[in-house]
Amino acid sequence: MRSLIIAVDFDGTIVDHEYPRIGAEKLFAFQTLRALQDKGHRLILWTIRESKTLQEAVDYCRSNGVEFYAINENFPGEGFEPGQSRKVNADIFIDDRNVGGFLGWGEIWNAIEGENLEYDIEKKKGLLSRLFG
Repeated sequence: MRSLIIAVDFDGTIVDHEYPRIGAEKLFAFQTLRALQDKGHRLILWTIRESKTLQEAVDYCRSNGVEFYAINENFPGEGFEPGQSRKVNADIFIDDRNVGGFLGWGEIWNAIEGENLEYDIEKKKGLLSRLFG
């Protein structure tokens, strides 16, 4: 399987939503994120946080063993022009604001890497699109 680019929200997804504070870790969040990285997937932290609160989130993830490929950008060091959208180009977006809400990290793992999914990558991406919006 080829590696995927996975954009991951922070508040309400990796931790409980208590912005601007950092909420409690969601069950299996960091274990799943580290396992996805071990499988070769590139993770982008995709969050509304900026400046100090963004750095706090990055530091929190780093202290839990997750170093993101990029943060609110498609690749490290990407420059933005004034007025340019921060929307990232990812294969999958994991966010608590998806249609149907946040399914939990176990369900996410099963949808992306589950042993019971005997689909090629395009069918798997179609399934993820239906599950996560």
